[in-house]
Amino acid sequence: DEARSGREQHLKVRTVDPAKKSTIMSALGVSSSARVAVLTSVAARNSRTRRGRGESKSAFTGDAMVMKSSSSSSSRTISMRSTSSSTVAKKRTSVKVNAIFGGENKGSGDSEDEFKKIVNDVVYVDPVVGAKRFSNYFWASVVTAGASGFLITGASAYFKHNLVFFLDASDIEFFPQGLVMSFYGIAGLLLATYLWLTINWNVGAGYNEFNKEEGIFRVFRYGFPGKNRRVNLLTDLKDVTAVRVEIADGINPRRVVYVKCKGKGDIPLTRIGQPLTLAEVERQAAELAKFLQVPIEGL
Repeated sequence: DEARSGREQHLKVRTVDPAKKSTIMSALGVSSSARVAVLTSVAARNSRTRRGRGESKSAFTGDAMVMKSSSSSSSRTISMRSTSSSTVAKKRTSVKVNAIFGGENKGSGDSEDEFKKIVNDVVYVDPVVGAKRFSNYFWASVVTAGASGFLITGASAYFKHNLVFFLDASDIEFFPQGLVMSFYGIAGLLLATYLWLTINWNVGAGYNEFNKEEGIFRVFRYGFPGKNRRVNLLTDLKDVTAVRVEIADGINPRRVVYVKCKGKGDIPLTRIGQPLTLAEVERQAAELAKFLQVPIEGL
């Protein structure tokens, strides 16, 4: 900057106004031809001076543009590095989630409902079906339809008019038949609401994880909304001593696979409410005992 300002001052000193120089030469008695030659040289000098200033300004502008371009390139490089770091972090998180759930991330809703089975030398993940079963859908639909019919019949008896054409309540008195049917209808709708909410929340769904690398045994289940929405039970894998199978036939059959742990009793692994077949129980117990290298009890 100091060198450029000094050069501009030097050029300013050397630049002379042609009109002033012509006046000076007229006063000194210089001939017209000599004045023309001198004025021509002065004009050429001034032109060179202006070009020098322009080149200096353009050089300065070019340096500024180069510096700005370098700064932009650096900022783009930093931005690309940060983006790459965040992408790597996301990939690591995705890999960890996939290792547990056995698939791609499909969103918050899908991650709560879908668990896939994983069996290898290090990790054994066995999914557990929750309330989203065909039997629950069937009984929830039956209860909803029946309760709605009872309630509509009771309301038709109260208003003495058939609210639905295929439900004839003309021969039913509201008291006591219509009142009792309305009570049954309200109770049935409350039960149906409970069943549909249980299905929607997928209560009881989860997975059993046996991880040799981390040395843990995890039992994960979904409960009702609130403090215990996610039940996560952790146990040391070295405390598992055996796999026990309980089979009981009759009116209320039981086919349950347990894991025996030191100081914690038997932990059930199979779902509740819908017993497995005998073949499924034997297969699950055999796979788990082979993975854990422990004996099977109860078969």
